Amino acid sequence: MPQITIPENFNAYISAALFVIGAYLFAVYVGLIVWTFRDIRSRSRDILAAILSVLLVAVFNIFGLLVYTLLRPRTPLSEEYERSLAEEALLQDLEERRLCPSCQRRVAPDYIVCPACHHQLRLRCVGCGRLLNPDWDVCPYCGLFVDQGEDDVTAHGLDSQASERLAAS
Repeated sequence: MPQITIPENFNAYISAALFVIGAYLFAVYVGLIVWTFRDIRSRSRDILAAILSVLLVAVFNIFGLLVYTLLRPRTPLSEEYERSLAEEALLQDLEERRLCPSCQRRVAPDYIVCPACHHQLRLRCVGCGRLLNPDWDVCPYCGLFVDQGEDDVTAHGLDSQASERLAAS
């Protein structure tokens, strides 16, 4: 039987191979921990959740990562923010479609009276001529109270253009 001879530096080759494999496994381990930390920070602002998630992966390695992926929030915060912006845009679009409170027909934002049922939608300010909500008791544009008369307009020192608009209306 022939005898197999082992090279003298075989132990050095084994040690180098084990070092490379160990370094690779350590890099994967640290990478999993860093990935978990970044992922949970993109999905939650809760510090305790971030710490527990990282500890779960640090202690249980691949199995901890599997448990984390099962328990983590489904959507990142950026997607939830985009979804909330889209919802707000839809709600604002619905609010811009004004309806008459009396007959529920669509009315333009600058209508003073509903053309279908003649319901009072807006009031015109006697001071500046801008449209006001009927529930308002003061004009937010010129500061004139709705129940003030023409004499009060001149008494409060409104400019000549406002007085001219008042006289024209």
